[in-house]
Amino acid sequence: QVQLGESGGGSVRAGDSLRLSCTYPGRTYTVATMAWFRQAPTRELEFLANINWSGERVEYADAVKDRFTISRNSAKNMVLLQMNSLKPEETGVYYCAAAFAGHPSPPEKYESWGQGPQVTVSA
Repeated sequence: QVQLGESGGGSVRAGDSLRLSCTYPGRTYTVATMAWFRQAPTRELEFLANINWSGERVEYADAVKDRFTISRNSAKNMVLLQMNSLKPEETGVYYCAAAFAGHPSPPEKYESWGQGPQVTVSA
């Protein structure tokens, strides 16, 4: 499995926006779906959004579907997560992941992961 490259984490205030980027360094013809997950303190890994590599199908968790947007830049092998109206409880480590089959939500279906930038949202 390849290591995905992530960027864009940081510290913001409640209500602010932040954009995360994830780059797949390998041959993308093997990638079926890319996703973002969040690991908040004392909580399990949480699915946020995914997108198939052609960009035709996207899915969101109910908690973020009206505020977050996932997209991809196929020319740059990149997937983006635009996060608006961030809340303090959304503080955590945000992981990008790649699946090589299907369009799954469970994290165990994803085989390649990024290092997980920290996002801190203060009140």
